[in-house]
Amino acid sequence: MQETDEKEVIISLRGIRNEFGSHVVHADLDLDVYRGEILGVVGGSGSGKSVLLRTIAGLQIPMAGTINVLGTNVRTADEDTRVMLERRWGVMFQDGALFSSLNVRENVEVPMRPVVGLDPAIRSKLADLKVSMVGLPYLAGDKFPSELSGGMRKRAGLARALALDPELLFLDEPTAGLDPIGAAEFDKLIHGLSRSLGLTVFLVTHDLDTLHATCDRIAVLAENKVLVTGTLNDMLKVDHPWVHEYFHGPRARAATASAQAGHGGD
Repeated sequence: MQETDEKEVIISLRGIRNEFGSHVVHADLDLDVYRGEILGVVGGSGSGKSVLLRTIAGLQIPMAGTINVLGTNVRTADEDTRVMLERRWGVMFQDGALFSSLNVRENVEVPMRPVVGLDPAIRSKLADLKVSMVGLPYLAGDKFPSELSGGMRKRAGLARALALDPELLFLDEPTAGLDPIGAAEFDKLIHGLSRSLGLTVFLVTHDLDTLHATCDRIAVLAENKVLVTGTLNDMLKVDHPWVHEYFHGPRARAATASAQAGHGGD
């Protein structure tokens, strides 16, 4: 995917700094995310992938830097503007983060409850629609998280993230803990929903198969910043030690072989 001035930047980070005590996670970090793309974010342990996601979504306050999302400066926006902005994105955390005391339908309804004038019966039907969209059977809406498999809980978490028809979707390790077949099915689901709904997806992952199956571009976190961005094929040409090991190591063989054969997301 060649970057041009014609693309609309909907997430712009400049000079982001995150630190915890004396530990610096990000320093002078810059990143742009374009409308309609699936951006995969990778990096070594401790590189701050999830911290970066939480920073953009307003769950982690950086020490410095500017965050513009969908045309709004997140750090300086007033409360009403922030509330309206947050309705334009959805977040799915690694474990699904479902409320154990609510069934799936009720979990999906949670983001809809603050919407003024939305009839409860309509809200319930909308929740059932989202459950169906992520490939769960209709009866799953009546089940509690403890009654679901890991893969079903992730799909329920995705349904909740889609509850308000967002433009932007944040996914934190969506395939973690899934078996290879389940992970491949989830990758296909994400890619299909992104294309059919026109979603922009910010996807934190460590899974090379996910990068290959879903992502238009990849951003690599290293040395406290976004070291490089590009397609999977671009990553294969980077000579930085960590990047080279990640994209050329034993676990990378299947994905990189496919990319080199001409299917690398260009």
